[in-house]
Amino acid sequence: MSDSCCDGNARKAQAGDCCAPDGNVMLLSCSGGSNVGQLANQACVELTQEGFGKIFCLAGIGGKLSGFVRSAKDVPRMVVLDGCEVGCAKAIFKEAGTLLRGYVVLTDLGISKNKDFARKREDIDQVKAAAKQASQAQV
Repeated sequence: MSDSCCDGNARKAQAGDCCAPDGNVMLLSCSGGSNVGQLANQACVELTQEGFGKIFCLAGIGGKLSGFVRSAKDVPRMVVLDGCEVGCAKAIFKEAGTLLRGYVVLTDLGISKNKDFARKREDIDQVKAAAKQASQAQV
């Protein structure tokens, strides 16, 4: 039985037939139990809908599923959004032995962490702009 949507085939993933984007930006986000986790996720959803990149499964990397880990290692560009300084996404990458690229922490952008899950349009736009900037640094 396969352990990922890519059946461990990073080449297939890079060809766009699977989870990883073809020539696009791999988007991964913390989706934690706070406003900033939800903002990170919302930004990735919107960037995917706009065609900037494609959401990828951070949990698959955390679970050390070989196809997910291999795709994260092989993809040309990625953006990883962590909601806060706790750095759950960063820890997942470290544990999986995968290079973290395009890393953005939302609280470093001046967005305060709280348990109010309301998402402000200006915060989402700020996160999306930071994600695009982090991606461009890899070109």
